[in-house]
Amino acid sequence: MPATPAVPNGKRPTLADVASRAGVSTALVSIVMRGAKGAGQATRERVLQAAREIGYRPDARARLLRSHRSHLLGVQFGLQHPFHSDLVEGIYAAAEPAGYQIALSAVAAGRGEQRAVETLLDDRCEALILLGPQAPAARLAELAGQLPVVSVARRLRPSVPGLDVVRTADDEGAGQAVDHLVALGHRDIAHIDGGRAPGAADRRRGYRTAMNRHGLGELIRILPGGLTEEEGAEAARTLSATRPRPTAVLAFNDRCATGVLDLFLRSGVAVPGDISVVGFDDSHLARLAHIDLTTVGQDIARLAGLAVGRAVARLEGAEIPAGEQVITPRLVVRGTSAPPR
Repeated sequence: MPATPAVPNGKRPTLADVASRAGVSTALVSIVMRGAKGAGQATRERVLQAAREIGYRPDARARLLRSHRSHLLGVQFGLQHPFHSDLVEGIYAAAEPAGYQIALSAVAAGRGEQRAVETLLDDRCEALILLGPQAPAARLAELAGQLPVVSVARRLRPSVPGLDVVRTADDEGAGQAVDHLVALGHRDIAHIDGGRAPGAADRRRGYRTAMNRHGLGELIRILPGGLTEEEGAEAARTLSATRPRPTAVLAFNDRCATGVLDLFLRSGVAVPGDISVVGFDDSHLARLAHIDLTTVGQDIARLAGLAVGRAVARLEGAEIPAGEQVITPRLVVRGTSAPPR
């Protein structure tokens, strides 16, 4: 059993508290905590044991603020996007081995992108990684003129000077979904659109191109949708009342597809018996056993690794031009797609 912490009034333990506990000077404790030379092995062990006993943890953020650099990468993400959560996990995995820490700032219903970015700048982040930003190109150019900025999961036309872009070939992914459904025997395939969301225009174009390629141009059907379960359910409600009803549907993303599945379940429409459903992203939502969603997978580890790699390269002084890196998606077949009846 560790000894009772020797810190009064529940205050956060300090170096002085550790020194008192270990019976050494504060300077020696500082040497041990920094991993610097100047302390023997036995002393190091005694100091570290004392730190554990009183619950001392070094204040990494304060140490960074005292240095000339913060080694912080700021990440803006959408709070309600499962795909963004997966990307954040990948960014952590890529940043820590490179010697960088992550500061997160969420975009939510009552908190816009501008506020999210301002918080990261106030935290002295050295570079920004923006997940699916919807800010105007002029605003992104302004940010890129201040510090390295990487946009993830959004195509920018024309390219923004100084801005790095890492994204999936969304049009190709939508085409893979249509090819899969056509190979199963489907012809009447609808698409639930993502509106103005990043990637929506490319997925819409990829759907149209693939349908035309298969000679199904007259069956193209695009329904208003969006990013959320509610918007997917609303589109599915329209599909349920349509006659003839399509035999397959490609949803904008996995959240939208989940809303489609929920509405069909409540309406007695069997999936994939009556209609096949395909999502996009292969977020952790799609992998849940009771959802088991066929979807277009984005290579999360590679997207995150490229985003971190480009930000770090710029911070370390690499002479590389800003540009776009496009990753090929892959179809993940699960239980919501099957041949039509």
